[in-house]
Amino acid sequence: MLPDLNTLLSRYAENMMWLARYMERIENLARVLEVTEAFVRGADGKPVWDSIVQINSDEERFRALYPTAKEEDYLRFYMTDCANPSSIKAMAQCIRENARSARPLISTEMWMQLNVFTRWVLDLDVSDIRRTGLSTLCSRIKQECQSHAGITEGTLYRDQAWLFYLLGRHLERCDQITRLIDTRYHTLLPDTAEVGSEIDMTQWASILRSAAAYHAFRRLKPVTTTPANVVGFLLKNEGFPRSLALNLRHADSVLGALSAHYNLRRQSLDVQERLSELRAMLEDQTAEEIIIRGLHECMHWIQEQIEACQNGLAAAYWPPAEPVFSGTQSQSQ
Repeated sequence: MLPDLNTLLSRYAENMMWLARYMERIENLARVLEVTEAFVRGADGKPVWDSIVQINSDEERFRALYPTAKEEDYLRFYMTDCANPSSIKAMAQCIRENARSARPLISTEMWMQLNVFTRWVLDLDVSDIRRTGLSTLCSRIKQECQSHAGITEGTLYRDQAWLFYLLGRHLERCDQITRLIDTRYHTLLPDTAEVGSEIDMTQWASILRSAAAYHAFRRLKPVTTTPANVVGFLLKNEGFPRSLALNLRHADSVLGALSAHYNLRRQSLDVQERLSELRAMLEDQTAEEIIIRGLHECMHWIQEQIEACQNGLAAAYWPPAEPVFSGTQSQSQ
């Protein structure tokens, strides 16, 4: 028996949202791995791989799998270890499954590119990291993700599927930028330094590079690099594609489009109110005030709100199916 139309559309909405989120997540992880290897150094001069574990909140899982971790264990964990759902290989499998489920909606060009990309990632193993080099692999992953973004922009039909795809992209960018700021800022801050104090320019550049923000930031602030400038740019600048402010605004706009054109206002009202609260909080404070009042606490609160938005969308648009009873069984069981 075929599923009813609403169930079918709900399933597609979920597939499109998570397709976008996983593509954003893979690109972000590849960039963070590459930047960490090249720029993020501890007191011993070695890359601070632990910061990536903290960004992704993977401490418990990583320690369970690698209790005496070496550098190659971090790379295996995030590149090829399918026991880690945050690894690039595990996320590529999720992308493949979501794309296959949404195949009637996505363009032929999208499907072909995703099929080739995910197949390549799923064939990677640890020897490829050693033989090819982490930077080369990460560069290709980023390039493939950006190709996907361009193909999607140019070929995906503008209906509900497109809007749910955009929602996934914007929510993921909100989540990732706050995780990056929170973890990298406090990881790089010396133990004896006060919050908001100066840190080595190279370290600040690594934060910007991890967000693909270095070039845009230098265009606006070619001389002065301070903690408040960096944090303010990543959180509040509406000209930067990955900033929190811009993606909150876009997510709110997408929900408005769903309400206006597809009569879905009731379902998304709670999420829109939550996004409005986030935008108001961000507008009412300067970057300096956010840092002084507690950057970690603020970023953690925003992450909780983004997760609540995702859960609210799931409850509204793809709730668990009601159990079906047959024969003389009561539906109140």
